[in-house]
Amino acid sequence: MWTPTILRHPRIGRHGSSPKNAQFYIIVWDGEARQKGRGGRGRGGFGRGGNGANNTWRERTNKNDVDRHNARFEAYYHGLEIVGEDEEQKMWEAMRRDLPNSFRFTGSKGHALAVQQRLKDFYIPEITSITHDGEMVEAPKPVNWYPDQLAWYMTTPKHIIRRFPPFASFQKFLVAETEVGNISRQEVVSMIPPLCMDIQPGMTVLDLCAAPGSKSAQLIEMVHGGEEYRSRTVAKHMANGLDRPDGNEYEDEGRSTGLLIANDIDYRRAHMLVHQMKRLSSPNIIVTNHDATVYPSIKLPTVHSSDGNPVQNRYLKFDRILADVPCSGDGTCRKNLEIWKNWNPANALGLHPTQVRILVRALQMLKVGGRVVYSTCSMNPVEDEAVLATAIDRCGGSEKVEIVDSSEYLPGLKRYAGKRTWNIMDKKGRIWANYEDVIRQREEEGVDALGRLQESMFPPRYDYRLERCMRVYPHLQDTGAFFIAILEKKSEIKAKTGGNPRIGQDSSMKVETAEETGEMLELHVKGSGSTPKSNLDNPLPILTQTEIGAATKRKREDNDAEEASAKRSKSSDRRDDEADPSMAVEEAAESSVVRPDIDLLDKLEDSVNQLIPNGDWQTDSSSLGAVQKDETIDQVAFTAKYKMKKGGQTFEEPFKYLDAQLEELERVRTFYDISPRFPRDRFMVRNATGTATKNIYYTTALAKAILQENEGKGMKFVHCGVKMFVKQDVPNPDICPWRIQTDGLPILEPWVGPQRRIRLWKRETLRKLLIEMFPRFNGDAWKNLGEIGDQIKEVGMGCCVLQIEPSEEKDGLSERMIFPLWKSLHSLNLMLPKEDRKALLLRLFNDDTPLINLPQRHANGDAPKVEIKVDSSIEQEEAERRRNSSSGEEDDGGGVPINGIESEHTARTRAEEVEAEPSIS
Repeated sequence: MWTPTILRHPRIGRHGSSPKNAQFYIIVWDGEARQKGRGGRGRGGFGRGGNGANNTWRERTNKNDVDRHNARFEAYYHGLEIVGEDEEQKMWEAMRRDLPNSFRFTGSKGHALAVQQRLKDFYIPEITSITHDGEMVEAPKPVNWYPDQLAWYMTTPKHIIRRFPPFASFQKFLVAETEVGNISRQEVVSMIPPLCMDIQPGMTVLDLCAAPGSKSAQLIEMVHGGEEYRSRTVAKHMANGLDRPDGNEYEDEGRSTGLLIANDIDYRRAHMLVHQMKRLSSPNIIVTNHDATVYPSIKLPTVHSSDGNPVQNRYLKFDRILADVPCSGDGTCRKNLEIWKNWNPANALGLHPTQVRILVRALQMLKVGGRVVYSTCSMNPVEDEAVLATAIDRCGGSEKVEIVDSSEYLPGLKRYAGKRTWNIMDKKGRIWANYEDVIRQREEEGVDALGRLQESMFPPRYDYRLERCMRVYPHLQDTGAFFIAILEKKSEIKAKTGGNPRIGQDSSMKVETAEETGEMLELHVKGSGSTPKSNLDNPLPILTQTEIGAATKRKREDNDAEEASAKRSKSSDRRDDEADPSMAVEEAAESSVVRPDIDLLDKLEDSVNQLIPNGDWQTDSSSLGAVQKDETIDQVAFTAKYKMKKGGQTFEEPFKYLDAQLEELERVRTFYDISPRFPRDRFMVRNATGTATKNIYYTTALAKAILQENEGKGMKFVHCGVKMFVKQDVPNPDICPWRIQTDGLPILEPWVGPQRRIRLWKRETLRKLLIEMFPRFNGDAWKNLGEIGDQIKEVGMGCCVLQIEPSEEKDGLSERMIFPLWKSLHSLNLMLPKEDRKALLLRLFNDDTPLINLPQRHANGDAPKVEIKVDSSIEQEEAERRRNSSSGEEDDGGGVPINGIESEHTARTRAEEVEAEPSIS
């Protein structure tokens, strides 16, 4: 149904740098980009989407010619007895079949259900009427365990899809709704982890390994759960002179006070994440760009206790964390077919240490009583149960961290329980039942070929209730394979080292606490600056030169690809992965680079715990990288701001909040008659001067506190805020130049006064506005605008809110919708991009009529009808608009075409309208 086109691009790995010639592929499914990994430590297929060494093989090989057998792969899992003997053949048969296509309805629940209803009412009946070879064709079906049937899948073969027109119509619907963000094509099993997180309103959530963002999209929908209803309830109470309803969920006038921080280590992938998040139009998202194994603690502003004393050194802890970690991805072999050819047990062995570090760091950042959901798309216990057992052990055992029973989650989902025992296969295919045998083998033959095997990879000595985990296999409900576990933090933890011996102490170095320095925790090196004396009763932990070097080396941001590749090739001569060059790169990044140990993080946390014994505030242990530069120690990333993109450096515009009393904001509030109950101090811009020049963004109070408190302190923020207002050229100063942006309208709309609202309730009027650009209303033409004509005639020039009211009348609409509408001197324009217009026409009217720009009156006749081109980038929009203004071409994004020669009078009239008619970003 969806034929792939493969494009190649350079890539840096997800959780570590890749060689300079590493690539990733963008696979375009009828216009939708999907990222497939090569090199780097992504998820799925030896790095989110495939073994990098074999993408050329993938490109040149027809999937029907792929031999979907691998003796070692099958022998390992046969020996593990991951399923019953009577099911094993069914499992392998399912794994050799292509994966069904699946998708999810996104956005607010009300809107998602409205789009879903169109599928049920129109497309499903058409498809179910098709017969082939005397049998009914199987139509798309809802995933029975997904709430509200918002996830669907289909197994219809492609030769049938291509043969029958109803499938072509259905495909057009899918593509249109996907382009505007109403549908997300997502593998069914990857939808499970967010559903296990039990997110409630007001929670702070962290997605540690978020790109490309499908799970983050699920999480932010949950963060906003019920917000639309709550906001409208508060607005109605206000209109009737009532106080807002009681309850914590109404604390911020019904708006969600929760926060999602979505993180990815790779800068480019982080921006892919930004693109996904922008489609969700949420002010409750922050995107960061950090290594998940040492994710920095986020400082919170100082507050005052009940006795008036300042409470400092406050750090954010999370209610929920998703650790969807990088993995070998052998559970994705139904879509990543190269796994059949290249499966190697060394892949899982190499990723195990990173997975443990990510999970331990997640547990450190979690509130007591909070939960981490750990997940992989691997079936290997080394990456699954072994990681959980190791992390729990390092955190102090089941008294500190407990696996939550997941058997009652998602009724209808077929699953297996987690494994309590397992064996390990080394690179040579030898099976090891326990670590004692490994030690004996090393004593006899040396460490060759066994260097990767660690005690933490074997079943634990203690009962950590691993059977409470969830294993999903392909034959159970025709999906990929997935592993999910829920961990709850029972009390504060002190994570211990993985067993590496500590080297002698060096009294020339020590840790200083945040209270002593007034800043984040730093490591001070003798001779590099002043080192204030400790005033603690107990001596602070001493760090060795080796530990300092480890912290520094790990946190360097200057990952020169050629140098890294050379170092890795030197260290891989005697490695256990010579048969798999792509994994040599992976493991070299993992093993040859010295990292700060978990106990080093604890030493830093100890220093603050002595100041704050009850452990209420989390130490900024990540600042172990903030080292003063001297002759031997490089400056690390945490102390440096982003720089212009030169020589590999990146640049991010700062986040600057506007003064609540700013004259420009007061003008906007007056023009739209915005309620005084709407926050005045959460508007920001993204430029160094902090001036409102083009775009104004809106964020939540918590996001503002985080951005301001951590500015210049090493946190790498990539994105935050939803675009609320865009400045537009206007013909006279009486018109407010700030139009409401589509992204921010759902947040602001309940608080906009009645004089800037236009109400619409007839289908044909909306259809006319969607198809026609700039319908005219000079003279008596306003009468052709239906029920909105009289309203348009009375309202002043500028931006309005078009409010579509649901109606049970025959010509009415069933769904409440809101859009920004711009009124010019003699015309108006619905401020929607082309893709949104087309998707709405198709969904509401089953209409694929080309969009038209109504003829503009010129001295020499009418201009031709043209389809409006919309560009999503504001920079490209502005550049295009300037070029078009000078060249006489059509204005990009819904601007007015100025073709031909006009009389002086007509030119003046059109000039006024051009200034008043904004283009769309």
